[in-house]
Formats: sequence, C-alpha cells, structure tokens
Amino acid sequence: MPLDLVPIQRRSLLKAAALTMSTSFASPNRKPHVAVIGAGAFGGWTALHLLRNGATVTLLDTWGPGNSRASSGGETRIIRATYGPRRQYVDMAVRALQLWKENEKRWNCRLFHRTGMLWMAGAADETERASLPLLREAGVEFDELSAAQASKRFPQINFDNVKWAIFEKDTGFLTARRNCQTVLEHFLAEGGEYRETSVTPGALQGREMTAVTLSDGSGLSADQYVFACGPWLGKILPDVIGDLLRPTRQEIFFFGVPAGDLRYSEGQMPTWIDHGQEHLYYGVPGNEWRGFKAGDDTRGVKFDPTNSDRTPSPEAIRNVREHVEFRFPGLKGAPLVEARVCQYENTPDENFIMDRHPGAQNAWLLGGGSGHGYKHGPAVGEMMAAFVLGKKPLDPFFELARFKR
Repeated sequence: MPLDLVPIQRRSLLKAAALTMSTSFASPNRKPHVAVIGAGAFGGWTALHLLRNGATVTLLDTWGPGNSRASSGGETRIIRATYGPRRQYVDMAVRALQLWKENEKRWNCRLFHRTGMLWMAGAADETERASLPLLREAGVEFDELSAAQASKRFPQINFDNVKWAIFEKDTGFLTARRNCQTVLEHFLAEGGEYRETSVTPGALQGREMTAVTLSDGSGLSADQYVFACGPWLGKILPDVIGDLLRPTRQEIFFFGVPAGDLRYSEGQMPTWIDHGQEHLYYGVPGNEWRGFKAGDDTRGVKFDPTNSDRTPSPEAIRNVREHVEFRFPGLKGAPLVEARVCQYENTPDENFIMDRHPGAQNAWLLGGGSGHGYKHGPAVGEMMAAFVLGKKPLDPFFELARFKR
C-alpha cells in the first residue's frame, strides 16, 4: 500500500504514548523537544521541518488536520505568485511551490495541480502593475495578456470589464485537507508524535512558559512551544493576540459543469482571480471532480469557528452565481452541487504573525493566514523552524511589534 494511503489512526497506534518530558534546552547532546499546537497548513509543515532539523516534535490538534472547522480544511487552495508590491509573499510563494513539488516527488503522491493561474485586472490595476517587476525578479514564468489575447486563449471566459491579464504558467491549485493529512502521515513516518487533544497554554514563570495542559487534564512539558492555532489563536492567547486576529465567515460554492463539456476542466481552464469587478472573485476548475469552484474574497461577518452555523446563505449563493454566469457564460443555469462555509483569520494588515511570545522566550506565535496563507505552508514551516531552533533571526515584517509602530 502506498505510504500516503496508510490510515493515520493505524500509524498513530504504533507511536509511543508520550515523549520524554524535558524542561531544559541547554544540553548539546540531546535533541530539543518542541510542541506544535495546531496541525493545519502552518503547524503541520512547521512540525515536519522541526523534525527534519533534528528536533523531537509533538504535534497536537483538537479535531485533526484539515477538519471541517479548520481554515486549512475543504478541497482546494490557489497557489499563485502575483502579490502586488509585497515582495515577501512573491518570494515565499516561489519557495513554497518548490517545496510542494519536492515533497510531492519525495512522497510519490500528488499535492499540486498545474493549471496555470489567470489574474484578471480591471480599470484600477495598480496591484497587477506592481506585480510585474517582482514576478520577473523572482523568475516566475508568466504572460502579460491584453483582454483580446486572453479571450482568444480562453474563449470560455467573458472578458468584459477586464483591462488586461497576467497568466502564471507554473502555478495552479493544491488539494487542501488531504494535503494536511498527508503531511501528518509523513511526519509520523519520519518519527514525529501526534496527539488529538485540545491545549491550554502553560503559566508564565520567569519569562518561560511552563507545561501546557491537555484536555484529559494531563500536562505536556517541552523545551519550546509553537502555537499555530489558526482562527483560535486569539482566543487561546487573548492577552497577546486577542483582536489582532479576527475570524470572518467565508462561503465557497461548487457548480456542476455541463455533461461532456471539458472547457471548465483543469485541462483547459486555469485557476483564476477576477479583479475586474467591484468584489474580487476567485475560483478553481475541476477540484478533483468536486465541481467548478467559485468564491467571493470580500471579508464576511465575524465568525466563531467552533460553534457558528455553517449553512450557506441564499444571498451569497445568489451573488456568486450571478458572477459565475456573467464571467463564464457556458455555466448559465449550472446547478449548485456543493457548498462550504469556512473562515479567514485576518490580521489588520493581512500579513502573517511569526514571532516569539512577548512574555515567554520558549513560546512562539504563528498565524494570521488572512485568506492567503495555505499556499505558503511549506515555506512558512521552514522559516518558523529556523526561528525556533535559532538558525535564523526573526523577520520584522511578521513581528507583533509592527502593530505598535
């Protein structure tokens, strides 16, 4: 049986019930023990990179990687490098794509679908214009297309209100929840420890965090703690994060394509972002036969990821259908075959948080994906592991101090 198909539960049973507890990080002759709380795109990859860099790692998650409440759940995520003037994310997206491909080959399982990524620019095209030099500098292969050229290449798309477009040739989409589960399986295969439990942070004593408490009442002591808790990060650490991270309700829809019509399959249709309308819409073709995915990137209302109802709203369905039928005329009247309510966990500037806990030298904060974090998971994990193990200095771009400047 291929490694990526081995059930997580069976592999977990082969692991020891606990790791050796330790509170010292000083001895050069033993591996540091790091506990990573959260097994989503950020936490799972951080745990894997820590493990590959010589740490002993315990990964913990309340409901499991890519679960239905998680921001890393659902079927697919776009991976693209067009980011306006934000060079950090252009470079990070390029590195992340390299790591997705490397691990795909290493594990002999598919993580990435190369469809190309079409970014449609409207009259206000400052973001797209600012992207061009950074894409070139980062070595991203792309075509700059007029609306007429784009229409000729993709005749199934109506380019009304589109001024011009960027077509990235080597990007596309990632399978989401399944990739989180795959990362966990290989983390276990490479010697990591996983526990499905909720976690309460430990007390702070002398600028150190003491053992965290698990939902069964037991404690877990480690040398370092990384809190990668997605939309729960502000609730778990209210005094440090609090309202700096705001979960919002986001709705995603999948439409059924006409029988035998391959124009909207991933073989002929690119992953897309439409900046030519009042709202920014995005979508993914195929989705491994789930349907034609479309969503509105506009931030929704405040959302409780644990207890909020996840029933799609008639208004959101109506708005997305209206956009799909305008931009993709061949999908007029297409049935809604699936829908999902998820969340973004937004920071005020929509940049990630990657920093040390201000009151504990051995605790770390990782989150704020803000609706665009998933694609960066491998690169974020690589960076965070280097921060935790002291191999790389923190980047001020991601530090909490930016909110006080």
